[in-house]
Amino acid sequence: MVYLRSLLFNFAFYGFLMLLMVFALPIFLLPWRWVWWVPRTWARTSLWLLRVLAGVRFELRGIENKPHDGVLIASKHQSTWETFVLLSVAERPAYLAKRQLFFIPFFGWYLSRFRQISVDRTRGSSALKAMIPQARDAIKDNRDVVIFPEGTRRAPGAPPSYKFGVTALYRILKVPVVPVALNAGVFWPRRTFLRYPGTIVMEILPPIVPGLPDEEFKSILIESIETASDRLLLEAQQASTAR
Repeated sequence: MVYLRSLLFNFAFYGFLMLLMVFALPIFLLPWRWVWWVPRTWARTSLWLLRVLAGVRFELRGIENKPHDGVLIASKHQSTWETFVLLSVAERPAYLAKRQLFFIPFFGWYLSRFRQISVDRTRGSSALKAMIPQARDAIKDNRDVVIFPEGTRRAPGAPPSYKFGVTALYRILKVPVVPVALNAGVFWPRRTFLRYPGTIVMEILPPIVPGLPDEEFKSILIESIETASDRLLLEAQQASTAR
């Protein structure tokens, strides 16, 4: 049953995304601030499809920890799931996205249209310099900048591997950092089409104030995200055993 439900969901999920991108093309004629209903529609519909077709529900905790002003959101990254769910949490988010995504027909056009931040990982430290002005502009416009500090998806429970980019952005942007923990990888694992029924939990953690030394900030960030994510992983495992 999991295979069939996963197949149905993936067909509907990617099919809807493609149809939305085609039918929403007229938004390119409108001011970009007016058209955020498009990605939000994608997020809401995807969550609905996931619940109805795959039996995967969503619980958001700690939303009161999210400031209203533009902040740096540092999220655990375990699957595709959080990339669209954060659209319903962040304020007109500017994601740090790898440069290759911007060359995908339609999808890349929308990334550019919604002023996402291109990161060329092949350029090393110079990539950071290139994305700083875009991140600053987003914060000035009261948008949230979203970064996945480990740079790529990690399996639930895998040892943390945080990159320097989040620390550099913290120091330069001088805004609070909101850590985000989750257990999405249990139900939407990376590198497989399977979607396992259950409840994905995303937890917005208390913000880290700006101005801390680099090492202290990094230590607090890792401790915050990893401790909460491990707790959510255990919670998911216990719920699975109880069924």
